[in-house]
Amino acid sequence: PTETAVSTSSAKATTWNPQAHRAERLKKANTQRMMYKPVVYGVLLPMIKLYRAMGKEQDYYNNFIAGPTNNIKKQMATAFEGYTPTEQDLFVCSYFKSGTNWTMHMAHQVANLGQGEFEHIHDFVAWPDAPDPKFSVSIHDNMPQAKAPTGLRAIKTHSMADSVPYNEKAKYICVVRDPKDVFVSSYFFFRSVLFGKLMPTVETWLDIFLSEQAFHGEWADFTQGYWPWRERENVLFLTFGEMKADLEGTVKRIAALMEVELTSEQLAETVHRSSFKHMKSIDHKFYTGSLSPFGLAEGSMIRKGEKGSSSELLNAAQQARIDAHMKAALAKVGSDFPYERFFG
Repeated sequence: PTETAVSTSSAKATTWNPQAHRAERLKKANTQRMMYKPVVYGVLLPMIKLYRAMGKEQDYYNNFIAGPTNNIKKQMATAFEGYTPTEQDLFVCSYFKSGTNWTMHMAHQVANLGQGEFEHIHDFVAWPDAPDPKFSVSIHDNMPQAKAPTGLRAIKTHSMADSVPYNEKAKYICVVRDPKDVFVSSYFFFRSVLFGKLMPTVETWLDIFLSEQAFHGEWADFTQGYWPWRERENVLFLTFGEMKADLEGTVKRIAALMEVELTSEQLAETVHRSSFKHMKSIDHKFYTGSLSPFGLAEGSMIRKGEKGSSSELLNAAQQARIDAHMKAALAKVGSDFPYERFFG
């Protein structure tokens, strides 16, 4: 990204070098990991085992994650303040671990007519509500639009609908995934980037996932916020299952939303680059890296990309618990989202 930027909104122009920032952050995380190793094995793991034996593991983790969770929610609530979307913007709005990278990669490829090259996806895709906003190119840096032959760029967000600026000139893709699959994906992801050896048990992580302590807010609140957007002409509402069932059709729908006409060759290349096999082969270009001194030295962003495989981690009772919780939570907020049709 360029060292100088032209603002695409009325907000003050801001820019930075995300590659250098990520490299520095990785170096710091590796150093801290070694420094904290005695603390992990000598203090934290024995303490967690004690809390677990006392039946209070969730209490321990609620305190452990309170700070990071509150920071993430605050960042999501304020990340877009002062920004006015333009006709160059395509927002990918999805709950975490719901196919976000897949969707924004498709959008990036469409914007670049199937030839979107990058060392890391966030060198081109802004992520204003990231836990570390400088991890990605600034939303006020016009480099991604300037380099794309279509003049378009993708913007990633996990924020609730009422925190995302809406403009009829911009485009929006809202992605929703079965929360049972979200849970499984989130378990392995947070073990890699945040907890490492300190990862809670599946049952405790489920308790957190179904509570107000959920890292990015509650799934039902997110889903209900965007569900009414499906009626807007500049919004494409997708489920992860639909995308899995018809990749080429999904690319076509995204291209149509972006008003980009792809040739047959450009469409084929975009579909190829958006395939699980190809994205898995360049996983490092999507991975966030460790977000704490406790995270693993290595991890992945593109794990399995499957639909309906939550049984690898959840038993039938736990799956039913998620379904019952989400249906009740949707009913509580007065949502008519057809949960049973999509995920029952």
